[in-house]
Amino acid sequence: MPDLLLEFFSEEIPARMQARAADDLKKMVTDRLVAAGLVYEGAKAFATPRRLALTVQGVPARQPDLKEERKGPKVGAPDKAIEGFLRAAGLTSIDQAQVQADKKGDFYVAITEKAGRDTLAVLAELIPDVVRAFPWPKSMRWGAASSQPGALSWVRPLHSIVATFGPETEEPVTVPFEIAGIAGGDVTRGHRFLAPGEIKVKRFDDYVQKLAMAKVVLDAERRMDMIRSEAKTLAFAQGFELIEDEGLLAEVAGLVEWPVPLMGSFDQSFLSIPGEVIRSTIRANQKCFVLRDPQTAKLTNKFILVANIEATDGGKAIIAGNERVIRARLSDAKFFYETDLKTRLEDRLPKFEHIVFHEKLGSQAERIARIVSLAGQLAPLVGADAVKAERAAQLCKADLLTEVVGEFPDLQGLMGRYYAEAQGEDEAVAHACEDHYSPKGPTDLVPADSVSIAVALADKIDTLVGFWAIDEKPTGSKDPYALRRAALGVIRIIVENEVRLPLRSRLWRHFGAVERDETITAAIAVLHPLHDQIVNISATDLELAMKLEVLVSESERKVVSPKLVQAHSYLHQTRDLLSFFADRLKVQLREQGARHDLVDAVFALGDQDDLLMVVRRVEALAAFLATDDGKNLLAGVKRASNILRIEEKKDGRSYVGAPDIGLLKEPEEHALATAVATAKTDAYVAVAQEDFAAAMTAMAKLRPFVDAFFDKVTVNADDKAVRANRLTLLNEIRDATRAVADFSKIEG
Repeated sequence: MPDLLLEFFSEEIPARMQARAADDLKKMVTDRLVAAGLVYEGAKAFATPRRLALTVQGVPARQPDLKEERKGPKVGAPDKAIEGFLRAAGLTSIDQAQVQADKKGDFYVAITEKAGRDTLAVLAELIPDVVRAFPWPKSMRWGAASSQPGALSWVRPLHSIVATFGPETEEPVTVPFEIAGIAGGDVTRGHRFLAPGEIKVKRFDDYVQKLAMAKVVLDAERRMDMIRSEAKTLAFAQGFELIEDEGLLAEVAGLVEWPVPLMGSFDQSFLSIPGEVIRSTIRANQKCFVLRDPQTAKLTNKFILVANIEATDGGKAIIAGNERVIRARLSDAKFFYETDLKTRLEDRLPKFEHIVFHEKLGSQAERIARIVSLAGQLAPLVGADAVKAERAAQLCKADLLTEVVGEFPDLQGLMGRYYAEAQGEDEAVAHACEDHYSPKGPTDLVPADSVSIAVALADKIDTLVGFWAIDEKPTGSKDPYALRRAALGVIRIIVENEVRLPLRSRLWRHFGAVERDETITAAIAVLHPLHDQIVNISATDLELAMKLEVLVSESERKVVSPKLVQAHSYLHQTRDLLSFFADRLKVQLREQGARHDLVDAVFALGDQDDLLMVVRRVEALAAFLATDDGKNLLAGVKRASNILRIEEKKDGRSYVGAPDIGLLKEPEEHALATAVATAKTDAYVAVAQEDFAAAMTAMAKLRPFVDAFFDKVTVNADDKAVRANRLTLLNEIRDATRAVADFSKIEG
């Protein structure tokens, strides 16, 4: 079958746009082919700095013929209905229609056949449409006709289009089209400097081979492999090691068509700058790779650049030019770094009073004060020194005002650690300045030191509570303040460090801090005369919060303190934010392979604010249900739940409470009632001790009694009292398993 070769040859395409453009080209062309009834065998797109290319294999030479049936009115229908049918079907007489019978009678049917077109003709229309509709993030028009309506728009001036079509056994033909004076052809060009002449190509294999001879490597992956391999070889030959950077590698591969790695150097004195500053300087300004000494793992004063030409002098002039630019950039970086060291971090903090964090959330200084307070509250809960946590929280944002971070924002946090160490801060404080941003992504490590944990949690919780308080929550795919990432960061820090942190009380109190008032403290003062003795919100305070909710919701109360009303509002915001945490935890657990129904079964128990315990419940539940006892007990519990749901709906009541021992008639009833009471007690004791495996073991003991009950006992007895008592006993089974999870949410 014929193959299609397509190439758009232009001025340099920005490296950041190439991969997306190749994907778009493939999708646009193949989608249109399929829509035209031309099902192909395979397709692959390519990008270099000056060309987008696509090969589509196994394209039929012609569209299939189409046969269309249009059902019309019933035989004997009014003339107007028949006339309308003839017009719609393109018929001149009803005699041209066929009569088909179905269960409703005889109907007219128009059968029309449409011959397929040659694929070449389809392509001649398709390719110009693709060019005009191509979704470049930014594009331009050029030439004398650029101001005319309908002028061609492309990412950079488009010079030529290769479009050939044909089978391997025959000479391919060019697709006949023209757009803005550019006709489909079979001529391209090689490397801009090494082989700038015209190249006539036929099909894809011939195209790739001739481009390679003209010093163009078409495949970006192959260019990346060449750069990586040759750079490593250059480094190894000098006794160094390449610091790999996949992002930079992909960008550099998009800048060259014929990669030629070369090694340069810079003055040894620049190594006094932190290695990350050197790397960022060289990476950002010259797109070069840095090297390290494998013995010390420290940077060396060498770098590798990638040229796009085989220079006659072996690259000496190219290397010298890059060294000159890098020397100037490193001089600037060294000046910035040494200037920063002259000012202590805490001396920079007053400037934050004049920098707005968010118009509704106050200044950066106010935000830092909130983080300091929250870090101090969290410190005892994560085993950290509160003084160190508060000091780290106070300094952790200060490097945002330094010269180096102003030049290289990606170094925020890291430079905070360097400056904190330089001014003699405690090691835990210095590392917290860097680690409090972590984790920045799903593959990033979480902070492990207790001080870093306290500050990282405080920073992320303040962000979440703040934007929740002003109703700037994520919606759909929009999350401008990265709140989903912040919530996942909190979850990972808690779970991976096995931190016990009931979130509800922390969030509730922090809503008051964000609003810059003493609402929560004042509300507790109304309900608790000893509030001044309460340092942190405890379980007792949570009970007060629940009382507060009842107090505010009492319709008969005519006067309610505004502080209580506001505190009640914060309580609802807290619940909403906890629900957001629950959703993020569900996503993470599912990505880690946990069954979605088990996660739902645990969260169905109600507000779950101890995320570590949620994870442990899910793990214990999964292990239990993998056993025969677990599977069989699940079946029994679901059977009991289904019976209860049906009967409670029919009776219009719930069967709650303890069963009446005097109404237990059968031995199996007595045995089950005793077993449920024991298992329920044991399970709740185990859960209280956070021993979920033991709770599951207690549940497993119910299995034989549940099986025997359903084998021997009829639930819907004739005696109404006995029936109600047996339904109550079934509810006890359901209630006992809820010590760990809601089994009705579990599939299977």
